[in-house]
Amino acid sequence: MKLSGEGKLLRIFLGESDKVDHKPLYEAIVRAAKTNGLAGATVLRGVEGFGADSRVIHTAKILRLSEDLPIVVEIVDKEETIKAFLPEVDKLFEAAGCGGMMTLEKAEVIRYSTGKK
Repeated sequence: MKLSGEGKLLRIFLGESDKVDHKPLYEAIVRAAKTNGLAGATVLRGVEGFGADSRVIHTAKILRLSEDLPIVVEIVDKEETIKAFLPEVDKLFEAAGCGGMMTLEKAEVIRYSTGKK
């Protein structure tokens, strides 16, 4: 797959404890992205954060170790590919029965390659 120039960055914010079919929601999103042919996905685990439903700040500090740390899934691809994938992410959120947030940002792809010579 060739990807260069202007694209979009989809950021999906959710909680580590969010599950769909007894598996982490972030894992389901990454697998769905692969199945749908997106260029790639990365999962980032936050050390602290809160969201719309939170009454407390979730943190990774030793004295207050949270079991629901913030998770961000980042996916970069062409705008049309990302927009076609959004309904799939919505379905996964609905199946998980949890809240979250998605943002879409402009991204300029400088390099995208397999690393093979």
